[in-house]
Amino acid sequence: MLNLIIDIGNTRTKVALFNQGELMISFPVSAFTPADLKILLDDHPGIDKAIVSSVKDRDDDLLSALRGSVSFFVELSHTTPLPIENCYKTPETLGKDRIAAAAGANCLFPGENTLIIDAGTAITYDFVNESGQYLGGFITPGLSMRFKALNQYTNKLPLISPSIPEQVEGTDTTSSIRGGIQYGLEGEINSMIEHFRRIKGNLTIILTGGDINYFEKLLKNHKFVPLEITLLGLNTILEFNYIHFSKNK
Repeated sequence: MLNLIIDIGNTRTKVALFNQGELMISFPVSAFTPADLKILLDDHPGIDKAIVSSVKDRDDDLLSALRGSVSFFVELSHTTPLPIENCYKTPETLGKDRIAAAAGANCLFPGENTLIIDAGTAITYDFVNESGQYLGGFITPGLSMRFKALNQYTNKLPLISPSIPEQVEGTDTTSSIRGGIQYGLEGEINSMIEHFRRIKGNLTIILTGGDINYFEKLLKNHKFVPLEITLLGLNTILEFNYIHFSKNK
């Protein structure tokens, strides 16, 4: 039987199907509606469990359609039981993508101190210890946000797009901005890694997110995983809740 994962973010929605813990398919969409759900269920009649994680307002129509279509459904919230211990002081304010990625990291590397660096709209640094406790982390502006800030908060600096810097020195305005932001962010990421290593000791580093391709050549000796770590975490949370529900029926 198949698990349906729906991860609704600020700019796009990611949909995935898992079969016995293995990712079968995943794809991004601008929105996911009850009509889209019906098509997916028709194409994959084996779907019997589903989880939705959303940073937006609740889509009651989609939630109602899911409850009526699958045998077991979870809407992720700060009260949802987790396969890891959430030690965040304000769990109701914690981004669902952060806790899902932490659950995914712990699934991939159980018993290890793990730092997840997710380079998306914002850059998040999240730590899970060897005992499976999520201890929080840090949030900083993402790559595109930094380019936009220089443009919006100055009179003459242009808005440019990120790309791999071609040289170390900034010899014109474009290369000065690009190198300053991207080499500066490289320094930030390495500094964060050393900060956690200094206080936590041995550390497994996971680098993920939509902008991580700009840093693969700059950051060495770290594990790069695709965006699917968040989807893996959501699937892990779904399975954990299903097992808990089945034991307590």
